[in-house]
Amino acid sequence: MTSKKRSKFGQDNLAGFLMSLPGLLLLILFVVIPFLTAVFLSFFNVDFNMVGGPKFWGFENYRRILVDPISSPSFYKALLNNFTFALIVVPAQTALAVLLAVMLNAKLRGIAFFRTFFFMPVVFPMSLVAIIWALMFSRDSLGMLNGLLNLISFGQIQPIDWLGDPNIALLSIALLSVWAGVGFQMVIVLAGLQEIPHELYEAANLDRANAWQRFWNVTIPGLRNTLVFVVIITTIFSLRLFDQVYILTQGGPIDATQTVMLQAVTSAFVEGNVGKASAITVIFVLIIIVLTLIQRLFLKQNREVK
Repeated sequence: MTSKKRSKFGQDNLAGFLMSLPGLLLLILFVVIPFLTAVFLSFFNVDFNMVGGPKFWGFENYRRILVDPISSPSFYKALLNNFTFALIVVPAQTALAVLLAVMLNAKLRGIAFFRTFFFMPVVFPMSLVAIIWALMFSRDSLGMLNGLLNLISFGQIQPIDWLGDPNIALLSIALLSVWAGVGFQMVIVLAGLQEIPHELYEAANLDRANAWQRFWNVTIPGLRNTLVFVVIITTIFSLRLFDQVYILTQGGPIDATQTVMLQAVTSAFVEGNVGKASAITVIFVLIIIVLTLIQRLFLKQNREVK
């Protein structure tokens, strides 16, 4: 490599570093430092109600969370709820996002209106969305969902307690979450559809492929990298479930919707046990990192440059 090329290479690296510096600083400030602080606090008994200040506990907080026969079952119940929620939301939201994106990718008059309409729920704060859906989930016949079921069944279906029944409370929150978040995934998939060469569809038409064959053999392979990203990011969003549960059920009924994030917040701000909350946060972050790496292993992106 000549000195001129080395100089240009160094200038490009410096320019890239300077452009990424603001994002890197924000990442360190709002992600790395808070996480390291949580790791540090997790080794102490930091209780606002305790006299005498913090005490070093070592791994005691982790022992109580993971193996203590009295306190650990609640953590594993919350973790199970998180995984159950993710298993419902991730495939449902991804499939619906692909369906909507394919529909909205058509070159039709007024299609921009429908793109905006389906994306609108993403713009609204989750707290507002949850309050609106709380009215829809109302257990009496005045609730929109119960009223709709009563109408289409001619009064045969009795009002359902969507948020008060332990068997369907988590499913109800999952329904809300799919509706509220599918617009975000839809936009990502829509951008991926724009990158698929139109020549592939023309070739499929020449081979007399029907709509389903074009979708399965052209669209899905063309969206592979996009879908890998969508699945990973949707899984992370699903596992950090908090707002909807806190507003609608506060973890009930009978811990049916208790989540790890809700448990950490309750430990810190209700019980005043910051050490326990920090340990729960550290464990949960590590679980998410491991799951993300596993997903990347099984959902390898196609990095071939065409």
